[in-house]
This record gives sequence, C-alpha cells and structure tokens, in this order.
Amino acid sequence: MSRKAKIKTIDVNVKEWFDKVNGNSYFAGVATINYGMKSEREYKMPYQYGYGDHYKDMALVLLKQEKEIPIDAKPALWSYCQDNNIILRASKQENCKKRDLKSF
Repeated sequence: MSRKAKIKTIDVNVKEWFDKVNGNSYFAGVATINYGMKSEREYKMPYQYGYGDHYKDMALVLLKQEKEIPIDAKPALWSYCQDNNIILRASKQENCKKRDLKSF
C-alpha cells in the first residue's frame, strides 16, 4: 500500500435539493483532499438524506472509511482540521433540482 501524502486541505462541496412534497432535504457532492495539488484525492458523496451542516458530518464518515482520517478522530470535521492544522473549505449549493444531485 502506498503512503498517502499529508493532508493540507479538505474541500467539501455539495448540492442540496429540497423535496417539497415530503418536506425532506437531500444532498450529494464530493470531498477533496489537497485540492489543486499533485497529491489531490477526490471521494464522491452519494445522494443521501440530510439538511443543514449534516453533509460535513457525512464527509468525515466518508474520509474515515477511506482511511484518510483516523477512525478514532474527533466527531466534528472542523475540530479535526483545527487540531491538525488542515484548511477546511465547505460549501453547499442550495435550491438545486433533484437531477443536479445525480450528476455527482
């Protein structure tokens, strides 16, 4: 197994769709490690239920599953990044159409 480069940045970008009929929010997106660097790695966040900042929590779960972040890391992505001197950038595009989320 090759050694992964040290994490310097984590970018989490998602699109959110609100299902007006059922009153639920859904999102899909991507978590990128070291955006724009030679060591850039990208992980897809599939279409899933969640609202508010839940996408950040799910990005942490995904990055733990991909062994980018230790499994015993703190429960909040911002806190892990702060403690490890990692730049965290997170954005959510709201009011998207359901089909926009399927493009991830």
